[in-house]
Amino acid sequence: MIIQHLELIDFRNYTSSTIRLTSGVTAVVGNNGQGKTNLVEAMAYLATLKSFRGVAADALIRTGSHSAVLRATVLHTDGRESLIETEIVREGRNRSLLNKQKLTRTRDLLGVLRVTVFSPEDLEIVKDAPSVRREFIDGAMVSLTPKLDALCTETEKVLRQRNALLKQAGGRLTTDISTTLDVWDTKLADVGTQLGDERARVIASMSPRVARAYEDLAERATPIELRYDPDWRRIGLANELMRCRLDDIRRGSSTVGPHRDDIDLLINGLPARTHASQGEQRTLALAMRLAVHRMLTDEHGSPPVLILDDVLSELDPHRAAALLRHFPDGQVLITTAGYLPDTAHPDRIVRIANGAVVADSAEPTNAE
Repeated sequence: MIIQHLELIDFRNYTSSTIRLTSGVTAVVGNNGQGKTNLVEAMAYLATLKSFRGVAADALIRTGSHSAVLRATVLHTDGRESLIETEIVREGRNRSLLNKQKLTRTRDLLGVLRVTVFSPEDLEIVKDAPSVRREFIDGAMVSLTPKLDALCTETEKVLRQRNALLKQAGGRLTTDISTTLDVWDTKLADVGTQLGDERARVIASMSPRVARAYEDLAERATPIELRYDPDWRRIGLANELMRCRLDDIRRGSSTVGPHRDDIDLLINGLPARTHASQGEQRTLALAMRLAVHRMLTDEHGSPPVLILDDVLSELDPHRAAALLRHFPDGQVLITTAGYLPDTAHPDRIVRIANGAVVADSAEPTNAE
């Protein structure tokens, strides 16, 4: 699939701008702060109705405006076209349409447009808290099987209800609290076990692919492994919830379950978060994104739109060249404020200044 047409109105620093896109590699160039990342953020937003920069919707609306509008035409491999439109508002509910039909749930949009984003913040997948890795894995899982978004949502809902009951208990396990907690424990054990099983399945498939992608980028064989083995999966979540019940009552929160899981990322058998160099960590994070991109391509028969947002400047020339050599087919967008490597070979150059497309050329040239 490819994005053929993108329109931005009052999005970030864009007042009103339209861009037509094609398959192949497009370089989006311009000085810092002009709107390169904003442009690709708009593309990615239309895939999930979330910002890959992790910001609230209010930050996406141009200063002084009450709402922002994004509109894109997606061309599928079989020749079908899909029109995705969304209005982001400061107050009230955002509104989204698919082929002029109102969407009531985000999950109804998932899979219509698939996008893989590489950004400098990907380093957080390796270095930051377990929640970042859980979000990455769950995002990959939902991208591969969109209906699993309902499982993630239901697990979050049950956890909120259980935590509200634990806080209500005020540290005391009364008969009424115990009886109601039995109900929520049963529900959490059900959905939590399903979520754990799905995570385990995706991670088992992803781990060897990450190792291959890492080898492609580093151009040397390196033992890479992703492990997911929380204690509760060995003894059963229902049993673990009962074992920790008194501690949960005392703390007023759920101390075990899928919301506390971590994924171990190992290089040469050692934790990458604490033992790998920053170059190794960044290569591992890119390898994880690339592995998911390849999994999505295999699952759906066509590659997602691939976005590299200022990633090349974060890599040494050797690894940047290796990444460019291993691009999949399809639509690729590279943002950069500096020179493009000779190995980039873009099919188009799009120049951005002050939230607008100021030049569009099919003749590849280096960016300033």
